[in-house]
Amino acid sequence: MVQEGEACTVISWGAMVHVCEQGIRDSGVACDLIDLQTLVPWDRDAVVDSVNKTGRCVIVHEAPKTSGFGAEMAASVQERCFYALEAPIERVTGWDTPFPHSTEWDYMPGPSRIAEAIQRTQEA
Repeated sequence: MVQEGEACTVISWGAMVHVCEQGIRDSGVACDLIDLQTLVPWDRDAVVDSVNKTGRCVIVHEAPKTSGFGAEMAASVQERCFYALEAPIERVTGWDTPFPHSTEWDYMPGPSRIAEAIQRTQEA
């Protein structure tokens, strides 16, 4: 747990954790931020406990949205936290295109995209 909040759970790993910190600040929403650190195994219990507490979930990773690990996480959270969820699970990811090295910063999730996803969870 990188930081604690009551309104939303943000899950990420690697370099995106630091981007999420800025996105959370920009959103103005008090969020739990979980840095998974490992994907196999991933700390499902910590994620489920946090989502049950906040009722909202944003998953952030650099890979494309389609077939990314975030999809597996979203399915797992949905299965275990269905009755606690107050908004759809949001995923902020790379785009479903080949990775464009020359425009890397347009491809990667940035603080503004993360902040917008967090704010959408609050509107539901």
